[in-house]
Amino acid sequence: MRSNGTSVTGGSNGIVGVWPGDWLSDRRHYYALVLMIVAVALCALVAIAYGPFGRTLRAARDSPLRAEAIGIDVRLRQWQGFALAGAFAGLAGGLFAFSKGSISPESLAIPHSVDALVMVLLGGLNALFGPLIGSALFTWLQDTLARTTEYWRAMVGAGILVLVLLFPQGVGGALARLVRSR
Repeated sequence: MRSNGTSVTGGSNGIVGVWPGDWLSDRRHYYALVLMIVAVALCALVAIAYGPFGRTLRAARDSPLRAEAIGIDVRLRQWQGFALAGAFAGLAGGLFAFSKGSISPESLAIPHSVDALVMVLLGGLNALFGPLIGSALFTWLQDTLARTTEYWRAMVGAGILVLVLLFPQGVGGALARLVRSR
């Protein structure tokens, strides 16, 4: 008999009953822990982005030929960046699964992938905290518009179109430019 992995993944139901320990059963304790983990992760991201590793990643992205010429192993740095991104994504996924008590295949559906891209575009591609700003803005727009209209996704789309036209670098990029100009 062949196994399709349902015993491991839960199939279409996903993995259910994923709760943190009893000491985190109070929502305030869990919120405080998540807030602390996110703050530490953001500090680590800032340190990485502005440290030597972040600079080599930017060099490899901007001009791989020049990076190779000065001795940077571009392929290795790309793999290391990919692994680092996966580690942070895994941390976020673990926190998400614990907050819901389960994880289902619908969490990886196409609309959620599009939502993630919209968040990044709203915040700005080249701003370090752009995706964070974009996710807050997207969540606020979604919550606000979902209460007022049935076609909230169309309204969010129109709002994103306006924001992209007004702020080509995203809201985070516009804020970073404003801070730099002062």
